[in-house]
Amino acid sequence: MLINANAAARQPIDGHLAALAGVRVACSEFKYRRGIEIFGEGEDAEYVYQITSGAVRTYKMLPDGRRQINAFHLQGDMFGFENGVTHRFSADALVETHVRIIKRGSILDAIQSRVGSTKNLICYVTQNLRHAEDHMLLLGRKTALERVAAFLLEMDERLSHPPMMVLPMNRRDIADYLGLTLETVSRALSVLRDESLLRFDGSTQRRLELLDRQVLAKFDA
Repeated sequence: MLINANAAARQPIDGHLAALAGVRVACSEFKYRRGIEIFGEGEDAEYVYQITSGAVRTYKMLPDGRRQINAFHLQGDMFGFENGVTHRFSADALVETHVRIIKRGSILDAIQSRVGSTKNLICYVTQNLRHAEDHMLLLGRKTALERVAAFLLEMDERLSHPPMMVLPMNRRDIADYLGLTLETVSRALSVLRDESLLRFDGSTQRRLELLDRQVLAKFDA
């Protein structure tokens, strides 16, 4: 469900989109409120998205009603590329999110006509494969503590090691990403806090400071 669009004002692109399609290809900007669906599983994959602010989760609902989150997309990230004609996952906004949207066909046409775009596309695909492999390894870890520690280090790196990390996702999202229960994630976070490896700022556990990254990394070895 689209909340607000400024489709008439064509916006220049940058970052990964510019590397793939070139700065001459324009896109539209859209805004989604927290929890609003951007696209659903099985819908036509007509567009590619780049986040200018906010965060997005992509997920699949399993036959037994559970939700498996396969990725969190943050500012600057692209998502929505598919190797078929429909989306394999659903996507919705974790917080109020602004995205740039461009037709997939426009990107593919631009790639074919630009020198160097094929190399940029290969780099982009390789990055996504690496993320998928890292997520698979994370899910294969033996303990919940190892999974939670690895997740925190992943987010710390993606957010450029901030003094105070502000997570756009809640504990339920983290649990569905790590293949754990909500209660297990909460216990693991409490253990890391009691071991003086992190400190919460507020009661929501979404603002936290990593106090000892080196020790935390031992859980990720």
